[in-house]
Amino acid sequence: MKRSHLSLRIAAPAAAIVLAGLTATACAPSTSSNAGSNEDSKSGTIRVWLFREVNNSPKEKVVKEAVAEFTKKHSGSRVDVTYIPIDTRAEKMKAAFNDPKSAPDVVEFGNTDTAGYVNDGGLADITAEFGKWKDAKQVTASVKESVSVGGKVYGVPWFVGVRALYYRTDIFKELGLKPPTTQDELKAAARKIRAEHPDMFGISAGAKNVYGMLPFLWSAGGDLAKKDGDSYTAAIDSAASRKGLKAYTDLITKDICPPAQCAELGGDAGVQAFAAGKAGMAIGGDYSHQAMEGGVVKGKYAVVPLPGPKKGVIPPAFAGGNNLGVMKSTSHRTLAVDFVELLGGANYQSKMFDAMGNMPALSDVQEKVADKAPFTKPFVRTLTSGTAFVPVTPAWGKIDSTGVIPTMMQEIVSGRKSVDAATADAAEKMDAAFSSAG
Repeated sequence: MKRSHLSLRIAAPAAAIVLAGLTATACAPSTSSNAGSNEDSKSGTIRVWLFREVNNSPKEKVVKEAVAEFTKKHSGSRVDVTYIPIDTRAEKMKAAFNDPKSAPDVVEFGNTDTAGYVNDGGLADITAEFGKWKDAKQVTASVKESVSVGGKVYGVPWFVGVRALYYRTDIFKELGLKPPTTQDELKAAARKIRAEHPDMFGISAGAKNVYGMLPFLWSAGGDLAKKDGDSYTAAIDSAASRKGLKAYTDLITKDICPPAQCAELGGDAGVQAFAAGKAGMAIGGDYSHQAMEGGVVKGKYAVVPLPGPKKGVIPPAFAGGNNLGVMKSTSHRTLAVDFVELLGGANYQSKMFDAMGNMPALSDVQEKVADKAPFTKPFVRTLTSGTAFVPVTPAWGKIDSTGVIPTMMQEIVSGRKSVDAATADAAEKMDAAFSSAG
């Protein structure tokens, strides 16, 4: 998930921090005497697994503050926080599902992992508690979808990540360009940048940037799949999906972003190319801001929402991000839910933004940070205009991990297959995955 669309940050080596009165201990294997029964102890230790960030200190500071508040409120309770590497989360979670004694009570997870974790029986249904949570009314329908499966809620959205268009203000001024307001204007601007600056990509739009492509797909009326009852069937081969996909892959051409270089370009690499001054535009997230500020483009870029097919239309963006959930095996359910609602609440979402730059998942906090940090405004506008999500099914994990969508895009931009042929093949693979998931 790193830098993945889930965590939005790169994982680093693991280190454990135990916070119980905020005392640190050495790294040790996760163990617990909890048997995963129906017990709901209102005292004792709850164990929390959070993702370790590249620079974890700011996150630890906020979490320590939350732990101190929690233990003050819940006398006789302790909170043991372990920071786990994002790239080994799958193995850690699988072990926890198979052996409740090793499982945490609270876990941070990428929102595209929700359906798979629920299918594996790992996450607790907290629908009732979520309905009573004071901040629930600030969770939009599309963000709530990222913690929901089958109409039930399995977590609290902690932060979200959406993408917008970064562009070089100096290059645009030099060439007399204005920020594009339609996808046609985007293509024309990208082509002119490449023509005048052949050492640069007009826009670093890679064939591996699935989540950068999706707004084009959705804004054309297409989708990855359609739901019928509890099952999904592929929709990537629909006429609308093909139109949106073509609008994106048309950016990966010799006169904009040459396939020889851009077929292998993913979202992170595209952002890095822009930050290094090698692209006139890039599709990047709110979480890409620090990379830009640390790059040669510092002071020479701006951000606007991704343009849609028509002026005034902001395409739906993929609502990436991370959630906080309670493990089904916990014997401290009440304490675990309370901690999730505290750490995932408005106060600590705001603190996490200040510390890490994580875009809050709660709409009222988003508005506050937009006033405080102007660079977030295009991303907040995108969020408020509406977001979309991938199919909520364990099958998506297989589709994602086997590269069905980026392979399809690479086949198109390389000329090996037409849009129709590539999408038909991708749809067949997706349907096989949906069928195998039940």
